[in-house]
Amino acid sequence: MAGKEDAVIVPARETGSMSYQCPVLTNTNYQVWSIRVRTIMDANRLWEAVEPTIGAVVDQRKSKMAFAFLFQAIPEDLVLQLAGYGDAKQVWDALKTRFLGVDRVRTARLQTLRREFENLKMKEDESIDDFTGKMSGLVSKAKGLGTTFEEGQMVRKLLDSMPRSFIQIVASIEQCFELDSMRFDEAVGRLKAYEERIKDLDQGGESHGKLLLSKVKRKDLFCEHCGRGGQGSSSHRGSDRGEGHKAGQKRAGQFQQNRGQRERDKSRIRCFKCNELGHYVAECPSWEEKKERVNLNRVDEDSIPLL
Repeated sequence: MAGKEDAVIVPARETGSMSYQCPVLTNTNYQVWSIRVRTIMDANRLWEAVEPTIGAVVDQRKSKMAFAFLFQAIPEDLVLQLAGYGDAKQVWDALKTRFLGVDRVRTARLQTLRREFENLKMKEDESIDDFTGKMSGLVSKAKGLGTTFEEGQMVRKLLDSMPRSFIQIVASIEQCFELDSMRFDEAVGRLKAYEERIKDLDQGGESHGKLLLSKVKRKDLFCEHCGRGGQGSSSHRGSDRGEGHKAGQKRAGQFQQNRGQRERDKSRIRCFKCNELGHYVAECPSWEEKKERVNLNRVDEDSIPLL
């Protein structure tokens, strides 16, 4: 069963009169209470008795019904304090002054709310619903203090407060739509649709990466040549070492054998110095002959007597 604060107005005709069930004011719910009471009274054409239009004549019957409605919506201690007022407008203004403060205090609170509204920024890990909830709360408080934010102002603030990950959708909205005529709910809906698309892409990319990683790990567990367990198999590591050692010995033996064959068979080797077959340049006999001539020349020079 809903409590008194959650109750709504229920019109019931009994012998030509109308009774109402309404939320009750407390020390902490004035903002919400004032919005609910104003909505209920406006729906039943009683709000014009609280804030009449300029030049309009207030119906006395509606004024008395609005007065009775407000006394139903306040606690007993306030009933005794406000019993001396004569109409609904005086009661409403007294409640606003009591809970919102005098004009000077109201102005200071309004400046604080404006500063909070201007400095409000959405975090990267914050959702659109959470951020717009903060914005709506500040707007409601400012409205209770007598200031209303226009739709275009709220839309621009919403787009300017988005993090870097929303820059694409923000740029698209600014280029394709007229922000002054766009409703705040429409902008929120477009941002939420983009947020859901980002979540789907992130989840798909993460699962695809995990699948590729599992395939790579699974591939590493099997040898491409023998089909046995690869790096994850101890038996395969042991066999790899044994087979690798044998293959290395075999390659070393073949290298030594080929080297011996090359050293023994020089019949097809042609020397680039003397152009003869059978030896390399370093083994050419002409090098030995040159050395002998040089040594003989040195001997002859040493045997010449000095004058």
